[in-house]
Amino acid sequence: MLPDFRVRQRDYLLEISRALTQELDLVKLLDRILHISLEMLAGQAGLIALRVPSEGWQIQVSTGLPPAFLRFLEPQLAQISEEHDSSDLELKTINHILGNFTQSISLGRLSSVGLPLITGQKVLGAIFVFREFAAFSANDRALLASFADQAAIAVQNAQLYTQVENDRRRVTGLLDSAADGILILTRALRVERVNPSLAHLVGIQPQDLTGKEHDEVIRWVKPPHGMTLTQAIADGWPLTPHAALYVEGDLERTGGTRPVPVGITYAPLLSEEGKLVNIITTVRDITRFREADELKATFISVVSHELKTPVALIKGYVSTLRRDDAHWEKAVINDSLQIIEEEADRLSEYIENLLDVTRLQANGFNLKRNDTQLAEIIKRVAERLQTQTIKHTIIVEIPQPLPIIVADDSRINQVISNLVANAIKYAPGGEIRIKAVQRESNIIICVSDEGPGINPNDVPFIFDRFYRGSDASRLTKGAGLGLFLAKSIVEAHGGRIWIDSKIGQGTRICFCLPIASTG
Repeated sequence: MLPDFRVRQRDYLLEISRALTQELDLVKLLDRILHISLEMLAGQAGLIALRVPSEGWQIQVSTGLPPAFLRFLEPQLAQISEEHDSSDLELKTINHILGNFTQSISLGRLSSVGLPLITGQKVLGAIFVFREFAAFSANDRALLASFADQAAIAVQNAQLYTQVENDRRRVTGLLDSAADGILILTRALRVERVNPSLAHLVGIQPQDLTGKEHDEVIRWVKPPHGMTLTQAIADGWPLTPHAALYVEGDLERTGGTRPVPVGITYAPLLSEEGKLVNIITTVRDITRFREADELKATFISVVSHELKTPVALIKGYVSTLRRDDAHWEKAVINDSLQIIEEEADRLSEYIENLLDVTRLQANGFNLKRNDTQLAEIIKRVAERLQTQTIKHTIIVEIPQPLPIIVADDSRINQVISNLVANAIKYAPGGEIRIKAVQRESNIIICVSDEGPGINPNDVPFIFDRFYRGSDASRLTKGAGLGLFLAKSIVEAHGGRIWIDSKIGQGTRICFCLPIASTG
């Protein structure tokens, strides 16, 4: 017959083998290993410490030990890996700390044994068992050593499983939080996984997308720019591991909703043997980029047209005046020079507005605030612009004295001048009223005319860069920057601007400024 400790050794090794195959939760596994160790060696207390990379030794589970003992031990363990270069020295240090402390607190009544958890050449941790009076024999140590070898394998497997689970949760978190749609395809081009952003883009619930074919999910309104995935694969794609494929076009959505412009990048995931495993598909909503391109085209068109006209007029009049075969009367020369001056002023205004837009996009307006009397600004604007029209009568209404505010007076002058100039430009004649009143902690300024009013369809866009209503584009010149700049200036002062207009009843544009400084 086998000796009794051999029988116990065999039984406990079988137990840990079952644990190896059944338990992958690290904390539960360590707790089970510790309790088997205590039962096997008739111990009253014990602990398992693991060697955590970059954090040192940490107690993972314990039983039968007073909290004060653990509080004493934890900071000492955490410092060990910083003081030693090898795992063997670390284990000897831990055994020394535990042995001395155990002897001192138990007055020699407790003995301890500790053995490392080692797989190959890697030290994962250590098991420590304490018991009263009876010292640990060589057989006890041999039994625990055999057990520790099996336990180390189970711990390593549980750690690997935990790492895989953490990586899986991390990847899931990244996918679910990504703003771009992500679609993982099998080599057969079927959906293996999608994230919420992709489901939102196509208008289908994520669970309803799994298993669908690629072409059922990615449906183009019209042939896209670039080779489609199906065409690329038929042509031999991917030829190399990093051969990303980019396609751009308008994506159909379910439920009859408006198509969305997208850019799709397909990236192959290959095995070590070079075989296609998955295709990682990133779908980005490029609506803003499309709008930026349209805005760029509008900008070039507007600038080309609006700058070309005054330059052509200036050049034409200068060329006419310089003709050697003609002698011009003084009145003709003065009229020509006046037109040249007006067109130069208009050209300068366009350029200044473009510079303002550029500054605003870069870092906003740099306001030069000072004490500002709005009533004086309004009166000066009215007097100056009245000289530029004989068809309109500019009326100033300030029913009560206005308080002084802290503002950039030149910028506020620019806003009011722009609103009045627009009224002159778009209203064929009649009265233009500038009214200013105090309402609680704000001053409200409104400029109204008796023109045709603004089309309701244009109202939501009237403050956008380069936007000009269809009637405005047809009847008057302009770059569509004035109201955009006015809105930006008002908001930079902490105010707001709005439109009150009805077709056939004129236009009224109002803005408010806080009396107290906001910056």
